[in-house]
Amino acid sequence: MTALRVAIVARSVFPIHGLGGLERSVYDLARHLAMRDVQVTLITRTPRQPVAADVIHPAVSVRYVPYRTFPGAGRRGTTVIDRSTAYPLFGLRAGALAASMVERGEADIVHGFGASVLGYARRRHSLAAPLVLNPQGLEEFGATDPSRATLKRIGYLPLRRAVIACARRADAVIATDRALEPAVRTHLGVPDNRIYTIPNALDLAQVDALAGPDDGARLRTGMTTLLSVGRLEENKGFHVLAAALAALKEHSGRIAREPWRWVIVGAGPFRARLERILGDTGLTPNVLLAGRLEDRELHAWYEAADLFVHPTLYEGSSLVTLEAMAHRRACVVTDAGGLPDKVKNGVNGWIVPAGDGSALAATISGALEDNHRLREMGEAGRRIVEREFSWTSAVDRTLSMYSELLARGAAVR
Repeated sequence: MTALRVAIVARSVFPIHGLGGLERSVYDLARHLAMRDVQVTLITRTPRQPVAADVIHPAVSVRYVPYRTFPGAGRRGTTVIDRSTAYPLFGLRAGALAASMVERGEADIVHGFGASVLGYARRRHSLAAPLVLNPQGLEEFGATDPSRATLKRIGYLPLRRAVIACARRADAVIATDRALEPAVRTHLGVPDNRIYTIPNALDLAQVDALAGPDDGARLRTGMTTLLSVGRLEENKGFHVLAAALAALKEHSGRIAREPWRWVIVGAGPFRARLERILGDTGLTPNVLLAGRLEDRELHAWYEAADLFVHPTLYEGSSLVTLEAMAHRRACVVTDAGGLPDKVKNGVNGWIVPAGDGSALAATISGALEDNHRLREMGEAGRRIVEREFSWTSAVDRTLSMYSELLARGAAVR
């Protein structure tokens, strides 16, 4: 039997272009498909420095397309301009390369991320291979941050049009959480029969290799440890959690009577303001602003934490919450974005309304009073990841979707 051939098209991928949510998703998808004996060709932008041919996986071939942008792109404040100009143009070129592969019989499925498959979408009507689109978090539509929707709708107009064009020609559009399904319908105009919900996932073997209990023990100093992970921006809600912890420090529970610390891993433009808030609330001695950490250090902190707290006001998928769950940590999260898909209230953690500092304080105080329950919830979180959010599960769903699309196309022909 001939192996399934998939062309994955993406603007960037780890480790060629750095590490982010998109880059990690593309990397893991390509590797895990290859491990299932799928012939994977990855189409992405030309790297700044040469990389090894097998940088993704020995069985994944990589083809590069130039990404031409303006001088100074990549500096702060240029993201919107770059993504609304250079990105769609890259999508035309990268999508055209995928189309040529299909015409030569080198690909059975084209799986694109965002506007990267614009050139393929424009020719989809004359090409045999189905198009799968993963639009990721729909940030350019303001879907995960309503407070900035107007700004994004103006600045990202060309990119939005490109993504919509890809979605309209796609045979399947992926929502990475159930919470994103309405956004896919509303912003992209995709009917229910073309929406497939396949969550972003974790490679649990990699997670387990990064850190274990002994690594956490090195960082644990006898203090109750709360952990938060995320880019330091206002929408992550760290100022709300700071106010909640300041109230607890003054009034009740373990935070009032025992040594404790709040460890925040991440960097970003909100750091200076957060430092002022911590100073004003008297929390500075209890807080470690760890900055950006390498994976091993970050995962050691997951192991050291008593409780993971994600106070975000707006959110997409939240891989950091999944990582905490994979390390068997109970989680206190808000009801933003895809978080309720992951944290089951009373099972592996607690969900509070986004921006509600009083609810956050009360929930944290109650959670810390029962170490045995925290351990039980941590184990439940790990089971949820294994069942629903591991790459084993995600690739099963992806291959099932591919089979359905190919069968549907064969029936039509």
